[in-house]
Amino acid sequence: MKNLYLLIGLLIVLSCNDAEKQSEADFVQQIESVEKSFNDMAAKEGVKAAFLEFVAEDGVINRRGRVFQGKKEIEEYFDSQTLREVQLQWQPEFIDVSESGDMAYTYGQFTFSAKDTTGQSIESAGIFHTVWKRQKTGEWKFVYD
Repeated sequence: MKNLYLLIGLLIVLSCNDAEKQSEADFVQQIESVEKSFNDMAAKEGVKAAFLEFVAEDGVINRRGRVFQGKKEIEEYFDSQTLREVQLQWQPEFIDVSESGDMAYTYGQFTFSAKDTTGQSIESAGIFHTVWKRQKTGEWKFVYD
C-alpha cells in the first residue's frame, strides 16, 4: 500500500510538469522573431508606431537620462520630437531568456539617422539594451528599452 501511495504521488508530481514545455531555444527564437518584427515595423511604419506596438502597458524607455513610463508618456515623448525622416535599425547580437520563459533581454548594435528642423543630417550608432516580458496572452512586449 505504501508503494501505491508513493507511485500516486510520483504520478501527480510528474503530471504537474508541462508536457508541452517550450525549450530555451524556442523562447530565443520567439525573441529573435519579435525583435525582427519590431525593427521591420520601425522601418516601414515609423519608430513611434513600432514602439507603441511593442511596448508593454507599463513599459519604460530611457532617453537621454530621462525615463518615460507607460504608453501615454512614450507617445507624448515621440510627439514632442522635432526630428524628421527618422530611421532606426538594430539587430540583437545576444539574447538570454529566463528559465521560466517569461523574461528575456537582448542587446546589439543600432544605427540612427534623421534630419533636424534645419535639414541637417544627424547620425549615430551604439548599443541597445531591451528587456522583454511575456504577457499573459503569450505575446512578448518590451518593458525597458
